[in-house]
Amino acid sequence: MFRISNRFWFSFHGWCSLPIWVLFCFICLTGTIAVISHELTWLTNPHARAANPDNLPAKSPAELVAIVEKAHPTADIGQVMVMDPYLVSAVIFSDHDQPMAIAYVNQYSGQIQEINSGLTFIGFMRMLHGWLLFPWQHGYSIGYYLVSAMSLVMLGSLVSGLMIYKQFWKAFSAPKIRTKQGTKTLLADLHRLVGVWSIWFILIISLTGFWYLIQGVIFHTGIDVEPHAPAISGKLLPTTEPRVFPVSLEQALQLAQQRYPNFSPSYIGLPEHNRDSYHLYGSGSEIFFDHYSYQVAVNPWQGEIMQATSPKDMNGIQSIMHIADPLHYGTFGGLWTKIIWFVFGSLLTGMSITGFIIWSQRLVKAKAAAPQPSWKKVEEHC
Repeated sequence: MFRISNRFWFSFHGWCSLPIWVLFCFICLTGTIAVISHELTWLTNPHARAANPDNLPAKSPAELVAIVEKAHPTADIGQVMVMDPYLVSAVIFSDHDQPMAIAYVNQYSGQIQEINSGLTFIGFMRMLHGWLLFPWQHGYSIGYYLVSAMSLVMLGSLVSGLMIYKQFWKAFSAPKIRTKQGTKTLLADLHRLVGVWSIWFILIISLTGFWYLIQGVIFHTGIDVEPHAPAISGKLLPTTEPRVFPVSLEQALQLAQQRYPNFSPSYIGLPEHNRDSYHLYGSGSEIFFDHYSYQVAVNPWQGEIMQATSPKDMNGIQSIMHIADPLHYGTFGGLWTKIIWFVFGSLLTGMSITGFIIWSQRLVKAKAAAPQPSWKKVEEHC
Protein backbone atom coordinates (compact mmCIF):
# COMPACT_ATOMS: atom_id res chain seq x y z
CA MET A 1 0.00 0.00 0.00
CA PHE A 2 1.32 3.45 -0.96
CA ARG A 3 2.45 5.44 2.08
CA ILE A 4 3.53 9.08 2.13
CA SER A 5 6.72 9.59 4.09
CA ASN A 6 7.09 11.84 7.07
CA ARG A 7 9.77 13.81 5.20
CA PHE A 8 7.25 14.73 2.51
CA TRP A 9 4.75 15.98 5.07
CA PHE A 10 7.41 18.03 6.82
CA SER A 11 8.52 19.60 3.53
CA PHE A 12 4.93 20.27 2.54
CA HIS A 13 4.20 21.80 5.96
CA GLY A 14 7.22 24.07 5.63
CA TRP A 15 6.42 25.22 2.13
CA CYS A 16 2.90 26.06 3.26
CA SER A 17 4.41 28.51 5.71
CA LEU A 18 7.89 29.57 4.63
CA PRO A 19 7.48 31.35 1.27
CA ILE A 20 4.65 33.60 2.41
CA TRP A 21 5.12 33.62 6.15
CA VAL A 22 5.38 37.42 6.36
CA LEU A 23 2.06 37.89 4.55
CA PHE A 24 0.42 35.11 6.53
CA CYS A 25 1.68 36.54 9.83
CA PHE A 26 0.49 40.03 8.85
CA ILE A 27 -2.98 38.76 7.97
CA CYS A 28 -3.21 36.86 11.27
CA LEU A 29 -2.08 39.93 13.21
CA THR A 30 -4.48 42.36 11.51
CA GLY A 31 -7.36 39.90 11.89
CA THR A 32 -6.60 39.53 15.60
CA ILE A 33 -6.67 43.31 16.03
CA ALA A 34 -9.85 43.58 13.94
CA VAL A 35 -11.63 41.22 16.35
CA ILE A 36 -11.33 43.77 19.17
CA SER A 37 -11.37 46.92 17.01
CA HIS A 38 -14.63 48.08 18.63
CA GLU A 39 -13.15 47.70 22.09
CA LEU A 40 -9.93 49.46 21.07
CA THR A 41 -12.00 52.32 19.66
CA TRP A 42 -13.84 52.59 22.97
CA LEU A 43 -10.53 52.68 24.85
CA THR A 44 -8.76 55.23 22.64
CA ASN A 45 -11.57 57.59 21.57
CA PRO A 46 -13.73 59.09 24.35
CA HIS A 47 -16.09 60.57 21.73
CA ALA A 48 -16.98 57.05 20.59
CA ARG A 49 -18.21 55.99 24.03
CA ALA A 50 -21.95 55.89 24.64
CA ALA A 51 -22.01 57.03 28.24
CA ASN A 52 -25.35 56.62 29.95
CA PRO A 53 -25.04 57.63 33.61
CA ASP A 54 -28.78 58.30 33.95
CA ASN A 55 -29.80 54.90 32.52
CA LEU A 56 -31.83 56.48 29.73
CA PRO A 57 -33.46 54.28 27.07
CA ALA A 58 -31.79 54.23 23.66
CA LYS A 59 -33.31 56.53 21.07
CA SER A 60 -34.52 55.04 17.80
CA PRO A 61 -32.45 55.52 14.62
CA ALA A 62 -35.16 57.88 13.33
CA GLU A 63 -34.62 60.15 16.34
CA LEU A 64 -30.87 60.14 15.73
CA VAL A 65 -31.44 61.17 12.11
CA ALA A 66 -33.66 64.04 13.29
CA ILE A 67 -30.91 65.20 15.68
CA VAL A 68 -28.34 65.34 12.87
CA GLU A 69 -30.80 67.06 10.53
CA LYS A 70 -31.43 69.73 13.13
CA ALA A 71 -27.70 70.32 13.65
CA HIS A 72 -26.94 70.21 9.90
CA PRO A 73 -30.05 71.47 8.04
CA THR A 74 -28.45 71.17 4.59
CA ALA A 75 -27.09 67.66 5.15
CA ASP A 76 -28.11 64.72 2.99
CA ILE A 77 -28.27 61.72 5.32
CA GLY A 78 -27.58 58.37 3.70
CA GLN A 79 -27.05 55.68 6.33
CA VAL A 80 -27.33 54.96 10.04
CA MET A 81 -25.21 52.35 11.79
CA VAL A 82 -26.22 51.09 15.23
CA MET A 83 -23.13 49.77 16.98
CA ASP A 84 -22.61 47.89 20.23
CA PRO A 85 -24.48 49.35 23.24
CA TYR A 86 -21.29 50.85 24.67
CA LEU A 87 -20.46 52.63 21.40
CA VAL A 88 -22.24 55.61 19.85
CA SER A 89 -24.39 55.24 16.75
CA ALA A 90 -22.99 56.53 13.46
CA VAL A 91 -25.09 58.73 11.16
CA ILE A 92 -23.41 59.04 7.77
CA PHE A 93 -24.19 62.15 5.73
CA SER A 94 -22.85 64.54 3.10
CA ASP A 95 -23.05 68.31 3.07
CA HIS A 96 -21.99 71.22 0.88
CA ASP A 97 -18.65 71.46 2.68
CA GLN A 98 -18.20 67.74 3.47
CA PRO A 99 -18.45 65.04 0.78
CA MET A 100 -18.73 62.38 3.47
CA ALA A 101 -18.98 62.72 7.22
CA ILE A 102 -19.89 60.52 10.16
CA ALA A 103 -21.75 61.96 13.13
CA TYR A 104 -21.08 60.11 16.37
CA VAL A 105 -24.43 60.43 18.16
CA ASN A 106 -24.89 59.21 21.71
CA GLN A 107 -28.07 57.15 21.42
CA TYR A 108 -28.92 57.78 25.09
CA SER A 109 -28.30 61.51 25.54
CA GLY A 110 -28.85 62.50 21.90
CA GLN A 111 -25.61 64.49 21.88
CA ILE A 112 -23.44 64.67 18.76
CA GLN A 113 -20.04 63.88 20.26
CA GLU A 114 -17.91 64.05 17.12
CA ILE A 115 -18.02 64.67 13.37
CA ASN A 116 -15.58 62.30 11.73
CA SER A 117 -14.62 63.19 8.18
CA GLY A 118 -12.06 60.43 7.75
CA LEU A 119 -11.70 56.69 7.97
CA THR A 120 -12.57 55.05 11.27
CA PHE A 121 -10.19 52.65 13.00
CA ILE A 122 -12.79 49.86 12.82
CA GLY A 123 -13.24 50.33 9.08
CA PHE A 124 -9.49 50.64 8.49
CA MET A 125 -8.68 47.38 10.28
CA ARG A 126 -11.43 45.48 8.47
CA MET A 127 -10.17 46.74 5.10
CA LEU A 128 -6.52 46.14 5.97
CA HIS A 129 -7.27 42.58 7.05
CA GLY A 130 -9.88 41.89 4.39
CA TRP A 131 -8.08 43.05 1.24
CA LEU A 132 -4.80 44.69 2.35
CA LEU A 133 -6.13 48.09 1.15
CA PHE A 134 -5.76 46.97 -2.47
CA PRO A 135 -8.16 48.93 -4.72
CA TRP A 136 -11.37 47.37 -5.99
CA GLN A 137 -11.66 47.35 -9.79
CA HIS A 138 -14.42 45.79 -11.88
CA GLY A 139 -15.94 44.09 -8.84
CA TYR A 140 -12.82 42.45 -7.42
CA SER A 141 -9.64 43.22 -5.50
CA ILE A 142 -6.35 41.37 -5.85
CA GLY A 143 -5.79 41.86 -2.14
CA TYR A 144 -9.09 40.17 -1.31
CA TYR A 145 -8.07 37.08 -3.28
CA LEU A 146 -4.61 37.07 -1.66
CA VAL A 147 -6.09 37.14 1.82
CA SER A 148 -8.81 34.58 1.20
CA ALA A 149 -6.35 32.26 -0.58
CA MET A 150 -4.38 32.08 2.66
CA SER A 151 -7.17 29.81 3.91
CA LEU A 152 -5.79 27.07 1.66
CA VAL A 153 -2.31 27.60 3.08
CA MET A 154 -3.70 27.44 6.62
CA LEU A 155 -5.65 24.30 5.87
CA GLY A 156 -2.59 22.71 4.26
CA SER A 157 -0.48 23.60 7.30
CA LEU A 158 -3.07 22.08 9.62
CA VAL A 159 -3.32 18.76 7.73
CA SER A 160 0.44 18.40 7.23
CA GLY A 161 1.15 19.38 10.83
CA LEU A 162 -1.17 16.69 12.14
CA MET A 163 0.46 14.13 9.84
CA ILE A 164 3.89 15.07 11.22
CA TYR A 165 2.87 15.12 14.88
CA LYS A 166 2.03 11.49 15.52
CA GLN A 167 -0.50 10.84 18.28
CA PHE A 168 -1.09 14.56 18.63
CA TRP A 169 -4.09 13.95 20.87
CA LYS A 170 -1.75 13.11 23.76
CA ALA A 171 -0.91 16.82 23.96
CA PHE A 172 -4.36 17.41 25.47
CA SER A 173 -3.80 15.16 28.48
CA ALA A 174 0.00 15.17 28.74
CA PRO A 175 1.47 18.35 27.25
CA LYS A 176 5.24 18.28 26.86
CA ILE A 177 7.34 21.44 27.11
CA ARG A 178 11.08 20.90 27.50
CA THR A 179 12.65 24.03 28.93
CA LYS A 180 16.16 22.71 29.60
CA GLN A 181 17.13 21.44 26.14
CA GLY A 182 17.74 24.70 24.36
CA THR A 183 15.71 27.33 22.55
CA LYS A 184 15.18 25.20 19.46
CA THR A 185 13.55 22.38 21.41
CA LEU A 186 11.45 24.80 23.45
CA LEU A 187 10.14 26.56 20.32
CA ALA A 188 9.33 23.22 18.68
CA ASP A 189 7.40 22.03 21.76
CA LEU A 190 5.47 25.29 22.02
CA HIS A 191 4.69 25.25 18.29
CA ARG A 192 3.27 21.73 18.48
CA LEU A 193 1.38 22.31 21.72
CA VAL A 194 -0.26 25.54 20.57
CA GLY A 195 -1.04 23.94 17.21
CA VAL A 196 -2.87 21.02 18.80
CA TRP A 197 -4.88 23.19 21.16
CA SER A 198 -5.75 25.51 18.27
CA ILE A 199 -7.02 22.83 15.89
CA TRP A 200 -10.65 23.92 16.26
CA PHE A 201 -9.74 27.58 15.79
CA ILE A 202 -7.54 26.99 12.73
CA LEU A 203 -10.28 24.86 11.20
CA ILE A 204 -12.93 27.57 11.71
CA ILE A 205 -10.71 30.36 10.36
CA SER A 206 -9.54 28.36 7.34
CA LEU A 207 -13.04 27.15 6.39
CA THR A 208 -14.60 30.61 6.74
CA GLY A 209 -11.65 32.09 4.85
CA PHE A 210 -12.20 29.54 2.07
CA TRP A 211 -15.83 30.62 1.96
CA TYR A 212 -14.69 34.23 1.49
CA LEU A 213 -12.68 33.03 -1.51
CA ILE A 214 -15.77 31.36 -2.98
CA GLN A 215 -17.88 34.40 -2.14
CA GLY A 216 -15.40 36.67 -3.93
CA VAL A 217 -15.68 34.57 -7.08
CA ILE A 218 -19.48 34.68 -6.82
CA PHE A 219 -19.53 38.46 -6.52
CA HIS A 220 -16.89 38.88 -9.22
CA THR A 221 -18.91 36.87 -11.72
CA GLY A 222 -22.04 38.90 -10.95
CA ILE A 223 -24.12 36.05 -9.51
CA ASP A 224 -26.96 37.28 -7.29
CA VAL A 225 -27.14 35.20 -4.13
CA GLU A 226 -29.65 37.27 -2.20
CA PRO A 227 -32.92 38.81 -3.42
CA HIS A 228 -33.06 42.56 -3.94
CA ALA A 229 -35.98 44.88 -3.45
CA PRO A 230 -37.43 45.95 -6.82
CA ALA A 231 -37.38 49.60 -7.82
CA ILE A 232 -40.65 51.37 -7.12
CA SER A 233 -42.80 51.69 -10.22
CA GLY A 234 -43.03 55.19 -11.65
CA LYS A 235 -46.81 54.82 -11.75
CA LEU A 236 -46.89 54.74 -7.95
CA LEU A 237 -45.05 58.04 -7.57
CA PRO A 238 -47.11 61.19 -6.88
CA THR A 239 -47.53 63.70 -9.68
CA THR A 240 -46.43 66.52 -7.40
CA GLU A 241 -43.27 65.67 -5.53
CA PRO A 242 -43.47 66.49 -1.79
CA ARG A 243 -40.43 67.75 0.09
CA VAL A 244 -40.46 64.71 2.40
CA PHE A 245 -41.59 61.12 2.00
CA PRO A 246 -45.13 60.44 3.29
CA VAL A 247 -43.80 57.39 5.16
CA SER A 248 -41.20 58.32 7.77
CA LEU A 249 -38.23 56.26 8.85
CA GLU A 250 -39.92 55.69 12.21
CA GLN A 251 -42.95 54.20 10.45
CA ALA A 252 -40.70 52.01 8.32
CA LEU A 253 -39.00 50.70 11.45
CA GLN A 254 -42.39 49.96 13.00
CA LEU A 255 -43.39 47.96 9.91
CA ALA A 256 -40.18 45.94 10.18
CA GLN A 257 -40.87 45.35 13.88
CA GLN A 258 -44.38 44.16 13.10
CA ARG A 259 -43.06 41.79 10.45
CA TYR A 260 -40.26 40.47 12.69
CA PRO A 261 -40.94 41.06 16.43
CA ASN A 262 -37.33 40.22 17.35
CA PHE A 263 -35.90 42.61 14.76
CA SER A 264 -33.07 44.81 16.09
CA PRO A 265 -31.79 47.32 13.49
CA SER A 266 -28.06 47.59 12.90
CA TYR A 267 -27.81 49.29 9.50
CA ILE A 268 -30.28 51.57 7.76
CA GLY A 269 -30.04 52.91 4.25
CA LEU A 270 -32.30 55.86 3.47
CA PRO A 271 -33.79 56.21 -0.04
CA GLU A 272 -31.26 57.62 -2.49
CA HIS A 273 -33.88 58.63 -5.06
CA ASN A 274 -37.66 58.66 -5.60
CA ARG A 275 -37.84 55.03 -6.70
CA ASP A 276 -35.67 53.74 -3.87
CA SER A 277 -36.83 52.20 -0.56
CA TYR A 278 -35.86 52.30 3.08
CA HIS A 279 -33.38 49.44 3.44
CA LEU A 280 -33.41 48.10 6.99
CA TYR A 281 -30.88 45.48 8.12
CA GLY A 282 -30.69 43.91 11.53
CA SER A 283 -30.52 40.80 13.66
CA GLY A 284 -32.94 38.66 15.64
CA SER A 285 -32.69 35.94 18.24
CA GLU A 286 -30.44 33.64 16.17
CA ILE A 287 -26.99 33.49 17.77
CA PHE A 288 -24.76 32.59 14.83
CA PHE A 289 -26.30 34.88 12.21
CA ASP A 290 -24.77 38.31 11.62
CA HIS A 291 -26.32 41.75 12.08
CA TYR A 292 -27.54 41.82 8.47
CA SER A 293 -29.48 38.56 8.43
CA TYR A 294 -32.85 40.34 8.67
CA GLN A 295 -33.55 42.57 5.67
CA VAL A 296 -36.66 44.65 5.12
CA ALA A 297 -37.26 47.12 2.28
CA VAL A 298 -40.12 49.59 2.80
CA ASN A 299 -41.75 51.77 0.14
CA PRO A 300 -41.43 55.38 1.40
CA TRP A 301 -44.54 56.48 -0.55
CA GLN A 302 -47.16 53.88 0.35
CA GLY A 303 -45.61 52.19 3.40
CA GLU A 304 -45.58 48.81 1.68
CA ILE A 305 -42.96 46.16 2.45
CA MET A 306 -41.27 45.58 -0.90
CA GLN A 307 -39.01 42.76 0.23
CA ALA A 308 -38.34 40.93 3.49
CA THR A 309 -35.85 38.21 4.39
CA SER A 310 -34.96 36.42 7.60
CA PRO A 311 -32.82 33.36 8.43
CA LYS A 312 -35.93 31.16 8.08
CA ASP A 313 -36.22 32.17 4.42
CA MET A 314 -32.57 31.55 3.50
CA ASN A 315 -31.16 28.71 1.47
CA GLY A 316 -27.87 27.01 2.29
CA ILE A 317 -25.58 29.47 0.52
CA GLN A 318 -27.34 32.50 2.00
CA SER A 319 -27.12 31.01 5.49
CA ILE A 320 -23.37 30.38 5.13
CA MET A 321 -22.93 33.96 3.93
CA HIS A 322 -24.52 35.33 7.11
CA ILE A 323 -22.86 32.86 9.49
CA ALA A 324 -19.30 33.25 8.18
CA ASP A 325 -18.53 36.65 9.73
CA PRO A 326 -19.63 35.86 13.31
CA LEU A 327 -17.60 32.64 13.21
CA HIS A 328 -14.57 34.24 11.58
CA TYR A 329 -14.40 37.20 13.99
CA GLY A 330 -15.94 35.55 17.04
CA THR A 331 -18.68 38.15 17.48
CA PHE A 332 -21.57 35.74 18.03
CA GLY A 333 -21.12 35.59 21.81
CA GLY A 334 -20.28 39.20 22.55
CA LEU A 335 -17.18 40.26 24.44
CA TRP A 336 -16.31 36.81 25.82
CA THR A 337 -16.04 35.11 22.43
CA LYS A 338 -14.13 38.11 21.11
CA ILE A 339 -11.58 37.63 23.89
CA ILE A 340 -11.26 33.92 23.04
CA TRP A 341 -10.80 34.72 19.34
CA PHE A 342 -8.24 37.41 20.22
CA VAL A 343 -6.22 35.01 22.38
CA PHE A 344 -6.17 32.24 19.79
CA GLY A 345 -5.53 34.74 17.00
CA SER A 346 -2.48 35.93 18.93
CA LEU A 347 -1.36 32.32 19.34
CA LEU A 348 -1.81 31.69 15.63
CA THR A 349 0.28 34.77 14.84
CA GLY A 350 2.97 33.48 17.18
CA MET A 351 2.81 30.03 15.55
CA SER A 352 3.57 31.55 12.16
CA ILE A 353 6.70 33.16 13.65
CA THR A 354 7.91 30.07 15.53
CA GLY A 355 7.18 27.92 12.49
CA PHE A 356 9.37 30.14 10.35
CA ILE A 357 12.19 30.04 12.92
CA ILE A 358 12.05 26.24 13.19
CA TRP A 359 11.97 25.77 9.43
CA SER A 360 14.79 28.26 8.75
CA GLN A 361 16.99 26.58 11.37
CA ARG A 362 16.43 23.22 9.72
CA LEU A 363 17.30 24.70 6.32
CA VAL A 364 20.54 26.15 7.68
CA LYS A 365 21.43 22.85 9.32
CA ALA A 366 20.62 20.87 6.17
CA LYS A 367 22.70 23.24 4.05
CA ALA A 368 25.67 22.93 6.40
CA ALA A 369 25.42 19.12 6.39
CA ALA A 370 25.08 18.84 2.61
CA PRO A 371 28.18 17.55 0.72
CA GLN A 372 30.11 20.35 -0.93
CA PRO A 373 30.82 20.23 -4.69
CA SER A 374 34.37 19.37 -5.78
CA TRP A 375 35.15 22.87 -7.04
CA LYS A 376 34.28 24.25 -3.61
CA LYS A 377 36.68 21.86 -1.88
CA VAL A 378 39.45 22.84 -4.28
CA GLU A 379 38.75 26.52 -3.55
CA GLU A 380 39.05 25.94 0.19
CA HIS A 381 42.49 24.32 -0.20
CA CYS A 382 43.90 27.05 -2.42
